[in-house]
Amino acid sequence: MTDGALAGLRVIDAATLAAGPLIATWMGEFGAEVIKVEQPDGGDPLRQWGAQRDGVGLMWKSVARNKKCVTLNLRHESGRALLRSLAGQADVVVLNLRPSTLRRWGLDYESLAAIKPDIILTLTTAYGRGGPYSERVGFDGIGQVMSGAAYMTSDGEGERPYRFQAPWVDFGTALHCAYGTALALMARRETGRGQVVEGALLATALTVGNGLLIEQAVLGIDRTPTGNRGQTSGPVDIFKTLDGWILVQVVGHPLFVRRRTVKEIAEAVAVPVSDLPDPIARNDNLPVDDVVTTIYAAHEADQKMQVSPGEIAERLRAGEQLPLIDVRSREEWDAVHIEGATFFTQELMQEMMSEWPKDREIIFVCHHGIRSLDAASYFAGHGFQRVRSMTGGIDAWSVEVDHDLARYHLE
Repeated sequence: MTDGALAGLRVIDAATLAAGPLIATWMGEFGAEVIKVEQPDGGDPLRQWGAQRDGVGLMWKSVARNKKCVTLNLRHESGRALLRSLAGQADVVVLNLRPSTLRRWGLDYESLAAIKPDIILTLTTAYGRGGPYSERVGFDGIGQVMSGAAYMTSDGEGERPYRFQAPWVDFGTALHCAYGTALALMARRETGRGQVVEGALLATALTVGNGLLIEQAVLGIDRTPTGNRGQTSGPVDIFKTLDGWILVQVVGHPLFVRRRTVKEIAEAVAVPVSDLPDPIARNDNLPVDDVVTTIYAAHEADQKMQVSPGEIAERLRAGEQLPLIDVRSREEWDAVHIEGATFFTQELMQEMMSEWPKDREIIFVCHHGIRSLDAASYFAGHGFQRVRSMTGGIDAWSVEVDHDLARYHLE
């Protein structure tokens, strides 16, 4: 890209892997000229990471876009001297070396500023400069683990912490540094001076997770891991349904009380809807997610028990004698009924419970489908393995079943 907000600026990207190089990538997206400096013996290790095409990692193709690649051997003074020369013609230099290495190689801010006083040096490290870990190297997972994010995402009591596969700490650090570099460029426009911009993986992870850390520091809540479940609102989880998994994320009480399921939740915990506490402040005193899991499981069980009128019609056409049981009141049965179906009575129910084998097929039908589903659910709960409920009610039945099966229509 040759135009954009950063057009006319030159960035030297001498960092490796993800967090540092991404800063230059995004600056290139907005018009900066980016010169990528790599070691001559294989280049940036990111070239070989992950899935490859034509021997080049696809992640590299993404991070290296908008860059002009050159090689300099920074392990030799001649290579470092060339890098300092490039810095003298640049606006921003991006590095991810340890503080002691920066000083030893003459690539620290003081050395570069002596060549170009308005240079901006953007650094990424694992732990930041000045602390006891400042000389240690680290990667994305360090931030995920040391910030507590991996622990809080685990199931149970943290017996198996989970590291998130996407490198969100790397990307977050790069975003922070790109933002800081843009601010440094704005400040330079006013002052004419350069400065150091620094981001650290651990600092990024702590910033992203600061909500839980503040709670712990101020209130000592001692939250425990909840996997996919939300810690501050509910229901928030990834629930299993009949045709896959679904994310439910209800954030805040107003959204909670508007949810369709809130009435079912209230019924499940036997309290009025108006008495349900605000999930944001509940601190797990109401197991909302457990209730929703139960509701979805019940819906899934209901779906598995349902059979369409079309399926029944096909089986009737094939000559099967289906065990259709019509579930309706005596008044409804006397007024209108399905021929070929057995009327569901108290006597029949007692016979079914005491004498019928549990693997016998049963199909309940009725006018609107609700009562048949209730009956099917009842018998399924008592061990019947092949109990079904016709979906759609009689209107759907009349459409699906053709005139050759008129005896099964309502009359």
